[in-house]
Amino acid sequence: MTPNILLIMADQLRYDCVGFAGMSPVATPNIDRLAAEGMSFATAFSPIPVCGPARQSLVCGRRAETFGGLWNAGIAWKVSTLAPSAYSWARTLQEHGYRSGYVGKWDVHPTLDPTHYGYDEFVDSRKLYAEALRAQYPDVEYTGGYLGEVDPLPLEDTLSHRTSSEAGKLLQRLAASGGPWQLRVNFDEPHLPCRPTAEFAKLYDARQIAPWGSFAETFAGKPYIQAQQLHSWGIEDYGWEEWAPIVARYFAVISQLDDAIGRLLKQLDDLGLRENTLVVFTSDHGDLCGGHRMMDKHYVMYEDVIRVPMVMRWPGVIRAGSQTEELVYNLLDLPPTLLQACGLANPEDCRFHGQSLVPLWKTGSKEQAGGYISREEIVCTYNGQQFGLFTQRMIRTREWKYVWNLTDVDELYDLRNDPHELNNQIGVQGHRELIAGLRRRLYEILKQDEDPIVANQWMQRQLLEGRKL
Repeated sequence: MTPNILLIMADQLRYDCVGFAGMSPVATPNIDRLAAEGMSFATAFSPIPVCGPARQSLVCGRRAETFGGLWNAGIAWKVSTLAPSAYSWARTLQEHGYRSGYVGKWDVHPTLDPTHYGYDEFVDSRKLYAEALRAQYPDVEYTGGYLGEVDPLPLEDTLSHRTSSEAGKLLQRLAASGGPWQLRVNFDEPHLPCRPTAEFAKLYDARQIAPWGSFAETFAGKPYIQAQQLHSWGIEDYGWEEWAPIVARYFAVISQLDDAIGRLLKQLDDLGLRENTLVVFTSDHGDLCGGHRMMDKHYVMYEDVIRVPMVMRWPGVIRAGSQTEELVYNLLDLPPTLLQACGLANPEDCRFHGQSLVPLWKTGSKEQAGGYISREEIVCTYNGQQFGLFTQRMIRTREWKYVWNLTDVDELYDLRNDPHELNNQIGVQGHRELIAGLRRRLYEILKQDEDPIVANQWMQRQLLEGRKL
């Protein structure tokens, strides 16, 4: 049975801010229903926590460093981007009879839209929203900046629900084609600035929201750039009293996003397409949103930004209510997963940096999942941007996280005993052998995945010879 594919992506959604995770008081009943009817991935990670490079990796299934997609376009220095001639799993589906549509945020190429990468139709809901805003609400002004505010627009006219509405229209057109289809829907929410409508904003009382566990951050022994971030944003004096309303709006816009997703899923059901559609929900990366007292997601490898929610549902194929704690990459593992689900082989001319998750669907257990290679670690990357260059590579096991900061002090966190990553143990003498092992394994994975940073002999010395302060 060849499935249809509905791939839904949020923008900057934390792993702990969906209801089924049970970690934050965020209401997401529609996303929770997907988890209850399918499989949730408890430890899924973005390979690079920056919008543009992350989305480019999803198109081709490779780490962004291998094709020069280092940071977002249009900020500071010019940067390469994924070429339209590069491999695209969407194009493979297109070549095998799939009708493909794309709605919402793109961020893959500054001038070329998704139709250059294997999609038959692209609906720019952001553009339609902006045009409608100017035409219907010329007097509306947003003054909260990146800190956000309550949106005065009717719910139907917000960007979240405009994206859902346009996706629903395209879903109908794809379904009417009579053949298999794949639809990718990319919401902007809950990326800052968070602007929930009043009906969702009232769901969360800032006075009732407890601080993140990492809010006790002091930056002692940490890279300079982290404390500098507070000054760059002008939030160095913010206490939880200032942060709580911002977090409340973040929660509220997540619930608004969930409502928009619910409407799209209902349309899928109404069209009788539920049973033969593989639905995937995830996010490009997370958000600090006050975690470690910081804003946005840059220059850190904390769980807040690298860890993401991910859910897959395919009735009759994926066991309902199942969960796996395997270490997975959402953006690198999805391309081979989707191809295998559609009965297609991996491309011969493109080596994926991820692996198919299909073997985990029915069991969630590596012992029973034939062909699945269980990971002992996850590697994430960052190449600097926005407030200046600052390159990082991270390796995370279930117990430890090591962050290689090429131009500053490294970081080492004991995830079992310090889950909020407050105490940098890089200087602890008793960890020297552990650090050497993590550095060696990090080098091996970066070399295997063709990261050019380790082709430099000076960088190799840092990892392999311990020539790092």
